[in-house]
This record gives sequence, C-alpha cells and structure tokens, in this order.
Amino acid sequence: MSHTAIWTVRASALPLAQQLARALDATVYQPWQQPNDNARQQFAAVFHQHRQWVLLMASGIAVRYLDGLPQSKLTDPAVVVLDEAARFAIPLLSGHEGGANVLAYHVARLTGATPAITTATEALKPLTLGIGCRRGKSAETIEQAVLQALAGRSLSEVREVATIDLKADETGLLEFCARHALPLRVIARADVAARGWTGQPSAWVQQNVGVDGVCEPCALIASPRGRLLLPKMAREGVTVAVVEDGFADFGVDG
Repeated sequence: MSHTAIWTVRASALPLAQQLARALDATVYQPWQQPNDNARQQFAAVFHQHRQWVLLMASGIAVRYLDGLPQSKLTDPAVVVLDEAARFAIPLLSGHEGGANVLAYHVARLTGATPAITTATEALKPLTLGIGCRRGKSAETIEQAVLQALAGRSLSEVREVATIDLKADETGLLEFCARHALPLRVIARADVAARGWTGQPSAWVQQNVGVDGVCEPCALIASPRGRLLLPKMAREGVTVAVVEDGFADFGVDG
C-alpha cells in the first residue's frame, strides 16, 4: 500500500492526478468509475490505509468526505485539498504534526499552485526570505548569506523561502531549506516578471533568467502584505531579500 493517495471526484481531474501520482509515487482513486457505489463510503474505507492524501476537489466537498473520520491530529493522515485548476493547495487536516503543510508546499511546487497555510505555528512567523543564487552554490554558502541578511534575527522567525521556478531543483537551496525545516515556495518566472519592481536590477539576471531580479520580487510575491525589511543583499553569488509581514496593519479599532 503506497504512503500517499490521490482522490478524484471527476474524470476531468485524472491528468492532474496522474501527474502528481508520478511525482509522489501515489495511488490514484477513481470512484467515478463505479457510479453505483457510494463514493464517500469508498473513501472512508481506505482513508486510514494511507498517511497522506491529496483530494482533487472543492474544499466543501472535502469537508463532507472527512465528516466523522478524523480522530487525532497526532495520528490522522495528512490531507491537502487541491482544486482541479491547481490554483491553491490547502492543508485541511494534520497540517503541522501530520505533515500536510509540507505536502502542500510539495504539491504547490509540482503544479504551480499557491500553498494556503493556516496553522498558527507557521502563520505567525513574520519573515519571508527571497533567495537567488548562481548554479551550484552550496547549502553552507547560502546559509552564510542568509545569516548575514538576517542580521541577528533568528531563522525560527522565517515562515518560508521563496525563489524563482528555475531554481526549484537547486541542490544547495533545497539542502539549506531541508536542514532548517523551511518550506520552499517556488514562484513562476512569468509572475516574477510581472511584479515589475526590483530595487537593484541585475543585468546578469536579466540576460540569463529574463527578469530584473529574483530575491526581492519572489519575497514580496510570497508575502504580499509585507514590507521589504532588507533589499537585495549579495554575497558570494547568493542574493537574499527579507520581507516582514505587516500584522500590525490589520488591527481592529475598539
């Protein structure tokens, strides 16, 4: 029995399900092939046979499917809801303890979706790092650049790292994120280009990547209500920008 499973509710979601199944080594369920059977009962029968679920459906349908099944956040499978257009990956169950947050980021990197993380442990961390780097930079080099950029702020305050899609497989960046349990948010190059604002445009990045910069726009896209705490800082072929969330801007007047 595979560790991860994908549940579809319509045949139209099958190409997306198969794409994810190849990357996640997952089992794909197609209950619509047995129209005379109750799909929710089918789901309930196999729910606890897998440790991770990606539900390709609307969140409202997912809530109804899960009704009565969760038992404990320490033992329930991780559940991520992904709409069929792959716009949002939402950890719905066992986000922190069960790994649904990590799964949501993974699904987002595979599909271009936006991870919608709602658990307080992650959501209250105020900092987002935008990172760009030359090919082949080590995790140690990236870490030293990040620590310099944070200027005494702790890595425990960082919610996520954001980079451009061309760096999604950068070994040193992936190792740095894994070492510090930091989720990696991948921003499409078209979205970075559309952001339109980079404080210090780079001719090298424009020539080689096709955008004016990476770290600043990626951090600002990942944290849209944040403010640029540190503009692009470059060290040994690594660029880092730090954005801080504007929680204080959302107070309620008495």
